Amino acid sequence: MQNPKPSRKLKQTPLTRLRRAPKRGSFAEADIYAILDATPMCHVGYQLDNQPVVMPTCHWRVGDRLYWHGSRLSRTMQRSAEQQVCVTVTLLDGLVLTRSAFHHSANYRSALVFGEPEVVGGGAKLEALEHFIEGLFPGRWATLRPPSRKEMNATTVLSLPISQASAKVRQGPPVDLEDDLDLPIWAGVIPLQMETQAVQPCAHNQKHVPLPDHVSDYQFAGRVAASADPALE
Repeated sequence: MQNPKPSRKLKQTPLTRLRRAPKRGSFAEADIYAILDATPMCHVGYQLDNQPVVMPTCHWRVGDRLYWHGSRLSRTMQRSAEQQVCVTVTLLDGLVLTRSAFHHSANYRSALVFGEPEVVGGGAKLEALEHFIEGLFPGRWATLRPPSRKEMNATTVLSLPISQASAKVRQGPPVDLEDDLDLPIWAGVIPLQMETQAVQPCAHNQKHVPLPDHVSDYQFAGRVAASADPALE
């Protein structure tokens, strides 16, 4: 079930305050959640031996918490659980061409979440992983082989409260200087979107196994976050 859109706005902090083009920003949970839910890919920024590192990974949201997982031996997972991190999600919606090189831009939606992740353990870890699969492919979890003890021990799940976050969005046509509007130069927007392509079956699929509905009907933009589950907090 999809979460109802909350109306609450997050409190601004020195990390989330928008100093450039603040009119494009939002601290509304509904706006932040919508961006986080629109793609399963994020980037996690953290410090590794005084070296900034940004790693791509898959994420999912359950209620007001953000989750991601990785190998127990991964330095990303080990270090992220010990420090403040920044999780970033960006969606590129279009390229904006103007009549001057300076004013070229992009239409985008982005969200930043700051905080110190917590390690999810026990039965809550299995529930979190189930939410991850079900959020992408509703109904698939029940059809799968359950994770083995070895697989669970090899996996770390991190959770971050979405309490210090902001969103920023640029949409619309080019913005040129008034004096440039009469120049004989084409301006406009090249819209971009990620779309689902034809599926590629595994060569080892058994012939009697049909294509599941969550594959044949899959739409990338249709991803929905799981409802809040207190057991995962």
